[in-house]
Amino acid sequence: MNRQSIGELISEAIATFIIIGLGDSVACMYVLYDPSPYANAYWGVCIAWGLAVTLAIYVTGAVSGTHANPAVTLALAVFRGFPWKKVIPYSIAQVVGAFLGAAIVYVLFSPVIDHYLQAHQLTREAGGAAGVFFTHPGLAITPMHALLDQVILTAFLLFGIFAITEQYNEMAPGANSGALMIGLLVATIGASMGYLEAWAINPARDFGPRLFAYFAGWGSSALPAPDNYWWIPIVGPLIGGVMGGAAYQWLVYPFLPARLRALQSPQEASGANRVVTDPTR
Repeated sequence: MNRQSIGELISEAIATFIIIGLGDSVACMYVLYDPSPYANAYWGVCIAWGLAVTLAIYVTGAVSGTHANPAVTLALAVFRGFPWKKVIPYSIAQVVGAFLGAAIVYVLFSPVIDHYLQAHQLTREAGGAAGVFFTHPGLAITPMHALLDQVILTAFLLFGIFAITEQYNEMAPGANSGALMIGLLVATIGASMGYLEAWAINPARDFGPRLFAYFAGWGSSALPAPDNYWWIPIVGPLIGGVMGGAAYQWLVYPFLPARLRALQSPQEASGANRVVTDPTR
């Protein structure tokens, strides 16, 4: 593995470290304090997660592209030519970063977590305060319904990311504002659908902190979790990411005017009536 490849993996770990370090911290602020500063301002939770994503992109995007999500990495490999040999290393780096992000949240909030558990007569083994680290089904949501939700929510995410980052999309954000728009996309998904099961939409975001919580005393309430829920925030986003990418590539990308002009230009220059290969593929 060369130096640049190592740098890319470090970058991906840093990106998910930032996202979880800030995102799970706002979850602590939401869950552990009474009254919660976000009790009547849920949008604040969503925008904090979204801005954490934006910051991660600004910090690491120049090195690795800031996938920070195995579902994004997989979709980019399927549709955007990202090297398949990098998919598993990127995904592992993302989980490692999320694990370390959860660890720093624990360092910061462990006294508050202990106070919360004592005040509410809860234990880690029973899942007390587990929601500050990883996701779980919300009101009336069964695990199988949660799987469907995660497919749909992550499809929204990748559909939006593909649109925001498409070079032929003349309506895409200019300069470096794409990072902000992706952050707002994450925040909007959370604001619209986050109560279903805390909008994981990212296997690393859920599994890394879940793995940390397992070792930090939450045990079986983290892994395998009630009803063996642990795999749903992994499989659902991976499926949904590919579906969202496919929807954009099949329903929008072929009709982008800038792409069509790029395809026509070589024909006009040569004066030949021939099929031109799409220059982006």
